[in-house]
Amino acid sequence: MCGIVGAIAGRNISAILLEGLKRLEYRGYDSAGMAVLNSTSGQLDHLKRVGKVAELDAALSELPLPGYLGIAHTRWATHGKPEQRNAHPHLSADRIAVVHNGIIENHTALKAELIAAGYQFLSETDTEVITHLIHREVIAGKALQEALKETLKRLDGAYALAVIDQQQPDLLLATRMGSPLVIGVGIEENFIASDPLALLQVTDRFIYLEEGDIAAITRSGAQIEDISGQPATREVQRFEHGHDAADKGEYRHYMLKEIYEQPTVIRNVLEGRIHQGHVLEQVFGSGASELFDQVKMVQIVACGTSYNAGVVARYWIEKLVGIPCMVEVASEFRYRKTVCMPGTLFITISQSGETADTLSALREAKEENYLGFLSICNVAGSSLVRESDLAIMTNAGPEIGVASTKAFTSQLVVLMLTTLVLARRYGFEGEQEIVAQLQQLSALTDQVLALDPQIQKMAEHFVDKHHALFLGRGTIYPVAVEGALKLKEISYIHAEAYPAGELKHGPLALVDEDMPVVAVAPNNSLLEKLQANLEEVRARGGKLFLFADSKAQVKPGNDLELITLPDVPTVMAPIIYSIPLQLLAYYVACLKGTDVDQPRNLAKSVTVE
Repeated sequence: MCGIVGAIAGRNISAILLEGLKRLEYRGYDSAGMAVLNSTSGQLDHLKRVGKVAELDAALSELPLPGYLGIAHTRWATHGKPEQRNAHPHLSADRIAVVHNGIIENHTALKAELIAAGYQFLSETDTEVITHLIHREVIAGKALQEALKETLKRLDGAYALAVIDQQQPDLLLATRMGSPLVIGVGIEENFIASDPLALLQVTDRFIYLEEGDIAAITRSGAQIEDISGQPATREVQRFEHGHDAADKGEYRHYMLKEIYEQPTVIRNVLEGRIHQGHVLEQVFGSGASELFDQVKMVQIVACGTSYNAGVVARYWIEKLVGIPCMVEVASEFRYRKTVCMPGTLFITISQSGETADTLSALREAKEENYLGFLSICNVAGSSLVRESDLAIMTNAGPEIGVASTKAFTSQLVVLMLTTLVLARRYGFEGEQEIVAQLQQLSALTDQVLALDPQIQKMAEHFVDKHHALFLGRGTIYPVAVEGALKLKEISYIHAEAYPAGELKHGPLALVDEDMPVVAVAPNNSLLEKLQANLEEVRARGGKLFLFADSKAQVKPGNDLELITLPDVPTVMAPIIYSIPLQLLAYYVACLKGTDVDQPRNLAKSVTVE
């Protein structure tokens, strides 16, 4: 969940590290720090500050850290409060400096051992044990890389690590196990980061480290050993997205920019994947057709927003394909006994491809008799993609805002493509019709975004509220869940979603004039049922905020605020109706003055359990 940057070069790298941290702040932002080998004194200087990277930036203007070798870190707290002593990098004897993303599960026992050996701990973190373990090995006479290897043998848990030694000014070490780390390749200079996004200001060429890799990085290159200690060659890949992908441009926040990118993103998802009204199966990877021929059931595993996308897909798969589909939260799936039915395709969904629970669920599922493994992801070099049999990218581009928007809609489009390739095997004849609807989605999305002023006005009703209820039916119920999630994430309003038919089974007790009720009402077979549910709310003095199709025939009034959406094909409704809910959450958060892009207590990529 934390962000790592490192550099070794023939020029001052302090500004590069700082810019990298700013680009990684979506991964964590309760403290930040930097350690640089001083190019003049030869000392290992470091600076840490609590709060966002801007606090470190301000401190560096007063106390600069010039040098050619350094590491830096932005933190999301797991062990120890957000305090300066708990910020990374962690040092041992002013010689060894380490930054870490992940969790060391056996740190308590290691800490006791190190204290007994005379080491003093300055922080409450699990990371500090790594620093002292490496230091103990180097003072015993081991070379830095050997010291790191010996230390790794002692660690239980997940990690991405960067290590520097005050006595080795020409070496930067990096390793990963369960947390992402990439090498940025330059000319007579090289870099590391948790995400390529952090390094786009200096390179667009990257090496994606694999599980257990250890990289010894110098100015001239990187020597990599795999988990077995053998020399390994990893392909240098060019980053696909433009250098401006991480800039807000004319938008006030990344989240708003990413909402408005959705028409383009939808086109990108479809590009090269449709031919003569049919989905090209080759885009899922080599051997996809043969695997899909054998699918009799689908198991989807994901977290958060990706889980909500999976729930929508369950409706689509069971209706259009006609086979069972189960969807489960990854953090639950991995900790219970599950039953794998013959012919089950295991699908994982993750924006980053590094979500810890989803990745662990995949690895544990590989011990069972699943037919095959398909990942739906936005990062081509991620662990989830590399460890799956098949993969299809969402092509959404970097998403910086913590509250996911374009990732959700792109996942839904990809899930529909997946549904169609499965459905054709079970006699479904409507593929060309649905493909034509997919190709109209981008234009429909533009029409929904044109409702922005109306949604801004609606948001004013939520500013003084503390709770909200979201309702939907059928495929729109998980959209309502996603809408409630967006509102709670960035405005801190407690929001919950229910299937509208469940109102009389408890939630109706909450409805009064202080409880706004947001309902999503596309024109589908459940519209009349939903309208009856809405009347139950109005009869009890509730204030309704309705996003509806023009055919819903609902008139606004004192107790009902209505925004009419364009006519949408029923199967496309979950994609289109998610967008106004994103805008509603965004404008409520703006009016309340919360931090839209970096909401409290959250991080973008949940790479720890």
